[in-house]
Amino acid sequence: MKPAHPTLYLAAVAALTAAGLSACGGGGGGGGDSTPASTLGTLSVSLTDAPSCGFDAVNVTVNKVRVNQSSTASDTDAGWTDITLSPARKINLLNLTNGALEALGQTSLSAGHYNQLRLVLDPNTGTGLANSVVVSGSTAEVSLDTPSAVQSGIKLVNSFDVAAGQRVDLVLDFDACKSIVTKGNGKYALKPVVKVIPTTLNGIGGFVSTALLSRHVMVSAQQNGVIVSATAPNATTGEFALSRLPLGNYDVVVTADDSAAAVVGAVPVTSTSATVAISTAAAPIALPASVTGSIGGTVTLTPASSTATAYVAAKQSFMAGPTVTIKYRGADLASGSYTLSGLPVGAPQYAVYSATLPLQFASAATVLPGAGKYIAEASAEGYTTASLPLVDISLANQSNVNFSLKP
Repeated sequence: MKPAHPTLYLAAVAALTAAGLSACGGGGGGGGDSTPASTLGTLSVSLTDAPSCGFDAVNVTVNKVRVNQSSTASDTDAGWTDITLSPARKINLLNLTNGALEALGQTSLSAGHYNQLRLVLDPNTGTGLANSVVVSGSTAEVSLDTPSAVQSGIKLVNSFDVAAGQRVDLVLDFDACKSIVTKGNGKYALKPVVKVIPTTLNGIGGFVSTALLSRHVMVSAQQNGVIVSATAPNATTGEFALSRLPLGNYDVVVTADDSAAAVVGAVPVTSTSATVAISTAAAPIALPASVTGSIGGTVTLTPASSTATAYVAAKQSFMAGPTVTIKYRGADLASGSYTLSGLPVGAPQYAVYSATLPLQFASAATVLPGAGKYIAEASAEGYTTASLPLVDISLANQSNVNFSLKP
């Protein structure tokens, strides 16, 4: 099975902390390490992904991974050690789902504490297809614009320790859905959203009905309506795995074209090495048919920003239960316009997690704001999140749901 988010995997010794991400400029290259082998640890790297919104392929060409002990080191500072791919490798992130990793290599590192990673991509030159997308329903590969900062490294500030004679494994999770945004005139841009996650293969697994597999199924693990992990099921068996989840309770949301959503509430992840099953091949999760509608409009950032990307989510809440995201999408970089299409009008199906399978789903009649009604929420880094509590698509699509975000 393969993962739904592109993930970069790094092996060295260590304890992981949460990763912050920003793009940064420069180039340059660190080198090897002449430290005696008895004081070295090992760093190894791989890549994984989550399903993308509206694309059949999202390609990035990885040139190298860089690591430094300083969280503030620029690309030209000393102290970098590089894992270089020769030749650079073009990877379709959407092939990496259900926990699969793309190995990128490994290197020796001096024992010590490290605070920064960078993922370096090749620039688009010549045909411009080193980094590209294929829009769903098309076969044409379209160039993906990359900011100059990406060419010198997507900066990941993440702390880990390397011990002599040991190895640490890190995974960089590349969120393709949030990372690809439109920029007007049929063009697309890469605004990388990447996090560092544990390599242990735990999480939540199960099966969806194979009758759904032609309908762009997406399965996500959420907390308070925030998507922590997402994946697409196996295209033949319907099996899915939401892998490498931090310990805690999750709401699992299953969506598909022309279908009502299904939600499993409060699924407990209590182990770093075991997977919690919520359905089986003999009794997979099925979704009832539903007519769908859309929510659209614009997001205006005041003051305007050349770096922030706005995202819009359509959410629903359950009486005495969770709030979940049904769909989300980035706004166009040039115009601020967005469209959340394929939103089900039918009420979602809901079941509270139980270790006894199969789970018993029922129509969530008490869902708030109600069947065919959504909470629309817009957000952008550095701006205050705004929401509209009642957007009704039960009778007609809503095309003038506009937001103005301020710091």
